[in-house]
Amino acid sequence: MTRTQRKLEHIHYALQTGQHRLSGFEDISFVHQSLPDLSTEGISLDTAIGGLHASSPIFINAMTGGGGKETENLNRDLAMAAKETGISMAVGSQMAAIKDPAQAASFEIVRKMNPDGIVIANLGGEAGIEEAKRAADMLKADALQIHLNVIQELTMPEGDRTFEGVLARIEEIRLKLDIPVIVKETGFGMSKETVAQLCSAGISILDVGGFGGTNFARIENERRQTALTLFNDWGIPTAVSIAEAVSAGEDTSILASGGIQDALDVAKCIALGADGAGIAGHFMKSLKEKGMTALIHEIEDLHQELRIIMTALGAKNIKELQDSSLVISGKTYHWLTQRGIDCSRYAK
Repeated sequence: MTRTQRKLEHIHYALQTGQHRLSGFEDISFVHQSLPDLSTEGISLDTAIGGLHASSPIFINAMTGGGGKETENLNRDLAMAAKETGISMAVGSQMAAIKDPAQAASFEIVRKMNPDGIVIANLGGEAGIEEAKRAADMLKADALQIHLNVIQELTMPEGDRTFEGVLARIEEIRLKLDIPVIVKETGFGMSKETVAQLCSAGISILDVGGFGGTNFARIENERRQTALTLFNDWGIPTAVSIAEAVSAGEDTSILASGGIQDALDVAKCIALGADGAGIAGHFMKSLKEKGMTALIHEIEDLHQELRIIMTALGAKNIKELQDSSLVISGKTYHWLTQRGIDCSRYAK
């Protein structure tokens, strides 16, 4: 099977397997504030993600590219939606275009459609510095996202089985690339130990990519002749992973992703300590089922609903939302407590 065919299969099975709302957000509750003392007009959604300054904490996370004209059209529409709503956008892995230059158009369309927006390039942990430079140049990218997808590769019939040297390659890229480097998990979450390792390599922007959204183990099992179900329920839920990452990365910008579907999910991610929230599968489903105009309206609605939530909490900007009081319960509380993370810090 060609890499192009595999990219198209990933989109098909991502939409077919869907999302199961297992990210842990049901365990996160805001403490109601009866005297918020501000209006929705006074709310700012501006956020800082490492050295990047965005007008919204919501961004389109890495999804696709490298699958010929179909993925070019998808990235075109996603880029137009990002431009119209002022949000950032990451593309899917560009290794397909590095190996086959004919696939470059499916990525380059993003910068063409959104010349002034924040565009984030993407490669896997197998990439070296020369490939990183080519990926960044292809998009005139504002940052490079390096994704970690060990579980997907192990489940993928034709996937990698060797993962030595990834941290060293990431550190070299960080040292030699002249744009920020973001390291991202792909749906199985980051532990505090992983965060500590990445911080030791100088990485200052991390996307936890938690369990609960698009499940690449289940997707790859749809592609296997004999299912390898070991990893179907494997991973760290998004809410848990944000708290783990925050506990280990004191001076690190944390991005949340993994099953985020509405403004309340976004607000909870930020209150747990994230600077931004990436949405992928939910946006892809909306685009495929309803079209680009409907996706634009959905993102605009997310922004308005987030402002409404922030007004109710008395938080006039993202920093104040990060300081909102939360109560953590259920499985998320038990996990964090056993991992030595003090949940009372959020309630205070």
